[in-house]
Amino acid sequence: MAGSDLATDASSAPDTVKILIAGGFGVGKTTLVGSVSEIVPLRTEEPLTMAGLGVDDLDGIEEKRATTVALDFGRITISRELVLYLFGTPGQQRFWFMWNDLALGALGAVVLVDVRRPECSFAAIDFFERRGIPFVVGVNGFHGEHPYPPGDIREALALPEHVRVLLCDARDRESCRDVLIALIDQLIASAVQA
Repeated sequence: MAGSDLATDASSAPDTVKILIAGGFGVGKTTLVGSVSEIVPLRTEEPLTMAGLGVDDLDGIEEKRATTVALDFGRITISRELVLYLFGTPGQQRFWFMWNDLALGALGAVVLVDVRRPECSFAAIDFFERRGIPFVVGVNGFHGEHPYPPGDIREALALPEHVRVLLCDARDRESCRDVLIALIDQLIASAVQA
């Protein structure tokens, strides 16, 4: 292949954007990455064991049988010019040390919230606010239910007005796509204002 052909190939490579999918333990991060990824997602799930009893809080998620111990990875091609790489974070506190490494190079994040356990969301929100990483909040409707409107959730989580709050279902590809589009729109709007 001639040198000029290599330059042409390199210039036509798509831009890639790293997005984190974050939130507390059992909020649906692995499910979201899997439902929206165009490739078979990389998952680092392991079964919950007796060793986690007393460490992992299963209140409200007693049916949970496995957990992410490192990350989830998926990919979405938006266009020939843009590809999103999705990195799902582990949810248990003992794995939070990995979030700093996963956040390197991330342009934005989706913080998933389970309204049955909103306290699980505060650490993720704080993480992105402290680092100045833009994020949107996706309220995962477990069993297809959304008992609270976005405004009530914004108030309960003390979110500023510029943070979008969207109702979603982590099992539904279109619903997850809409949350990601809202984040991309926010990132583009911020870049235009800068």
